[in-house]
Amino acid sequence: MSAESDLALVVSPAVAPEGELALSGPSAKVDPLRLPVRGDLAHVRLAGRVFVPHYAVPMLHRVVAETALLKAGRSDAEAIAQLPAGESFAVLDMAGGWAWGQASDEGGLVGYVPLSALELVA
Repeated sequence: MSAESDLALVVSPAVAPEGELALSGPSAKVDPLRLPVRGDLAHVRLAGRVFVPHYAVPMLHRVVAETALLKAGRSDAEAIAQLPAGESFAVLDMAGGWAWGQASDEGGLVGYVPLSALELVA
């Protein structure tokens, strides 16, 4: 079994892990387009599996108009995929008019979308 499949998660409203967290070995190498991990931040469900300074609980949003999922938070960044209107998007970070997160389906791609293309799911 690969390290990536060991870390697989479904994006949904998350509950923070309970108890003390500790790494049992080196932090796993992951595909940043498949798992929500950056050098400074990761999905809270990856706590104890990857080491980063901060972990975030996703905020569920909905795509309001078809938009590109980008590799970086800037308009000239490479597009990874198109997200259709109505698609769920789990936001882990917002800055400078951009949201970083993961498309909702299991194994959904990770990237940036403009905040203006999203609405918070109540």
